[in-house]
Amino acid sequence: MSKEYVVAVVGATGAVGSRMIKMLEASSLPIKEVKLLATHRSAGKILQFKSQDLTVETTTEQSFEGVDIALFSAGGSVSAKFAPYAVKSGAVVVDNTSNFRMNSDVPLVVPEVNAQALDTHNGIIACPNCSTIQMMVALEPIRQQFGLERIIVSTYQAVSGAGAKAIAETERQIQEVVNDKKDPKDVLAEILPAGGDKKHYPIAFNALPQIDVFTENDYTYEEMKMTKETKKIMADDTIAVSATCVRIPVILAHSESIYIETKTVAPIAEVKAAIANFPGAVLQDDPSQQLYPQAVTAAGHRETFVGRIRKDLDAEKGIHMWVVSDNLLKGAAWNSVQIAETLHERGLVRPTTDLKFDLI
Repeated sequence: MSKEYVVAVVGATGAVGSRMIKMLEASSLPIKEVKLLATHRSAGKILQFKSQDLTVETTTEQSFEGVDIALFSAGGSVSAKFAPYAVKSGAVVVDNTSNFRMNSDVPLVVPEVNAQALDTHNGIIACPNCSTIQMMVALEPIRQQFGLERIIVSTYQAVSGAGAKAIAETERQIQEVVNDKKDPKDVLAEILPAGGDKKHYPIAFNALPQIDVFTENDYTYEEMKMTKETKKIMADDTIAVSATCVRIPVILAHSESIYIETKTVAPIAEVKAAIANFPGAVLQDDPSQQLYPQAVTAAGHRETFVGRIRKDLDAEKGIHMWVVSDNLLKGAAWNSVQIAETLHERGLVRPTTDLKFDLI
């Protein structure tokens, strides 16, 4: 009889945390108990797991005693503080923040793409950025058959990626423009494009070419995440990667326009077949029937949808495509639970004897 696990969800009351609970309900992971953790402000709330009422507890250094798997989605500072304590207590951490992603001791994992990276984990596994995850699912089957030289991606990202306050701001602004007849540029903006930046701009009826703050090279942190994470996940620093990340007034599901150059010539029919047969990817590509991925149809699904696949008109090895996925599911909650399932399948849910992460 296989072991049953005690699973903790840190950030259980948030948008991703609540979806983690739903994904765990439908998971193949053998679960003995689910423990819900959050800040003291959410402690005492009652949430359900498989129709059972569970009380949310405050996250502390002692919260992880007896926990086998801890799923974190409560912000980078929370992960930085409490993930090492979870590992010290004997748990394996799956972290959905950016805190550990580029740490050389931490595997950065999309299970369909690089599950083997889990084999050498030291107690913490990182989930990539949501926009990176869906791109990896779409491109890995192509990379396997034809290689990749270059990736140029432009994202069209939903406001849910910026949190509940961004969703509320978007909905309020849209109502003010539609119902109160305000000029879109005059509605109050306090969150987007980046809560920590100097200026804020309306998202209603707008597109903001800024996600997160700018770095010294004039790319945003979101764009640099996609660049660095892609190279780490694909274990190939030679792939040229460049991103432009844009926030649009869509609530759920990120869309991406991706241009790639392969190492060998890739016939489009073979590219489509490779994607159609790849785990987690769904081919939606029939221009004659106007069939292509859309945010409204991808929302609520765990898969990554790929379409509009076509040859570049001037570059022999160039290919364009359109990729859409639910950023809170495959881009966050489902990828985390999927990692937990893969750890179980590979016999890797085990305490770490050599703690490589500092206790704060």
